[in-house]
Amino acid sequence: MTQHILEKKTYYGVFAALMILLAATVGIAYIHLGEFNVIAALTIAVIKATLIILYFMHVRYSSRLLWVFAGAGFFWLGIIFVLTFSDYLTRGWLPLPTGWE
Repeated sequence: MTQHILEKKTYYGVFAALMILLAATVGIAYIHLGEFNVIAALTIAVIKATLIILYFMHVRYSSRLLWVFAGAGFFWLGIIFVLTFSDYLTRGWLPLPTGWE
């Protein structure tokens, strides 16, 4: 099996991008965006995770079968997010129990 060899320049560029995104994550934590803080933080986290998966885990130049399994992992993560957020958003629909009476 042949492997695609990346130059060190590519790894340094990805590392620099990750450091810039880290600074953006810290910077966005100090800015009050209301409900958009979570969206901004998750967007930056997804971009960082994508860079790590593509370059440091060598998925970018791998077979399409590996792309399918990596995509399935993201699909499963999306299912977990949807279920978690739906539980969080519907917590206020039921009254809190008052205890034994």
